[in-house]
Amino acid sequence: MKTVDARGCACPQPVLMTKNAMARDNNVEVLVDNNTAKNNVERFAKNQGATVTIKAADAPDEYVITIEK
Repeated sequence: MKTVDARGCACPQPVLMTKNAMARDNNVEVLVDNNTAKNNVERFAKNQGATVTIKAADAPDEYVITIEK
């Protein structure tokens, strides 16, 4: 599974990083630190036909997004 650390990145960078990772691997884990990035990455992955699972991380507003294609 490929892990993408998109914490600290402003949109659309987390989506672009996710897109690049999904082009190389069917299973991707994305780390984000804001709701906008979480929502945008989730929407992008679902539009690509992937299954998306989101878990809250330890820090406030941090999320681990698991994508399976």
